[in-house]
Amino acid sequence: MDNCIFCKIIRGEIPGKFIHREGEWVAFYDISPKAPIHVLIVPTSHIESIADVHDSDGVLLGNLLLAAKKIAQKLKIDKSGFKLIINNGKGSGQIVPHLHIHLLGGWGKNPEWKV
Repeated sequence: MDNCIFCKIIRGEIPGKFIHREGEWVAFYDISPKAPIHVLIVPTSHIESIADVHDSDGVLLGNLLLAAKKIAQKLKIDKSGFKLIINNGKGSGQIVPHLHIHLLGGWGKNPEWKV
């Protein structure tokens, strides 16, 4: 999508602090972090939210979760713990209408946010 900020970051039209790029997904730091470590894992194809996925997107969705594990290991928060959040639509707090997973962690032994 031409006006999507995440699509522009993926295409290199807007700078982003990338952690990893792999096939159908990318990972970069959130510009407004809500945790000591706050990474966005984003499919390279434009899908607005979980509400817009199809059965044919099953492999992609699985790969996004595996990407979260890979990034958590890379950032060395896989053992201490991390959170994954997917907002769906404005009513959930989704600001950018492009499917993405928030990976949050780095709190150590005292998480500031509990669900």
